Amino acid sequence: MNRTARAFWLDSPGRGVIREVTLPEPGADEVLVRSLCSGVSRGTETLVFRGGVPESQHTAMRAPFQEGDFPGPVKYGYLSVGVVEEGPDALAGRTVFCLHPHQTRYVVPASAVTPVPDGVPAGRAVLAGTVETAVNALWDAAPLVGDRIAVVGGGMVGCSVAALLARFPGVRVQLVDADPSRAKTAEALGTGFALPADALGECDLVVHASATEQGLSRALELLRPEGTVVELSWYGDRKVSLPLGEAFHSRRLTVRGSQVGTVSPARANRGYADRLALALDLLTDPALDALITGESAFEDLPEVMPRLASGEIPALCHRVRYTDPDRGEHA
Repeated sequence: MNRTARAFWLDSPGRGVIREVTLPEPGADEVLVRSLCSGVSRGTETLVFRGGVPESQHTAMRAPFQEGDFPGPVKYGYLSVGVVEEGPDALAGRTVFCLHPHQTRYVVPASAVTPVPDGVPAGRAVLAGTVETAVNALWDAAPLVGDRIAVVGGGMVGCSVAALLARFPGVRVQLVDADPSRAKTAEALGTGFALPADALGECDLVVHASATEQGLSRALELLRPEGTVVELSWYGDRKVSLPLGEAFHSRRLTVRGSQVGTVSPARANRGYADRLALALDLLTDPALDALITGESAFEDLPEVMPRLASGEIPALCHRVRYTDPDRGEHA
């Protein structure tokens, strides 16, 4: 008897559907996971949803358990938390995080899931993938005690970076965003906040995550001489102009890229599993709940995703909850 599950697919750019999928029987080194919740990372996933992945990046942008190809049909996503229903004794019954698309149940290698620490609620654990991006960015950036730092762009990644920087001793950290409502998020995360025109300058380090030309230009303006911008934005199929005239060279500024697909060379002794486990440990901090700004049922994703992509539903991380039809309960 075949076991089935339901999965969210991007049928074509701008149109999502829920499809029934057949699950394989789990092998000796595999787990069957029942989803509790998943997260929609508004930046990357809505770019995928509108068909904005450039052809040159189709391979680099593949998610670990993606099916199909860009621009569609494609099953895409990477922030899933569930319970292991079948698998090795060490994992059976455990709540785990997995880089899996939005799906009610799935079978993956046991090595692909990471146990969620007891002090981290399942609903917060959906942030693990984004906090992992922030960890990698800070390994690249290497902030020092007492640094003056700005994070330009108060989206999901920028807020995660700011939240981790708030724990550094003696650091002046300011979240910079054009949306004044982000001030409340910054306060919850324990960081300062400023609109772009009011941001404090003479920064040793600026982390840029706004995915806008204006944000990148402002990031460069906020640096002290010989300061560094760590660029976390991903622009998809958009071309970006970088202001390299005026005082860029005389001030000896640096722009450095950072991307979670590779573990930072500064921590080459660490693997992907180590980095993800660290991100989950950091999620014991309840302040990070401020990054979850909305929730909807899995069944509503075909209607919700276009509204997230258009900005009609403003979001940092939008959480998806699952109902288990066999138990008649919400995850």
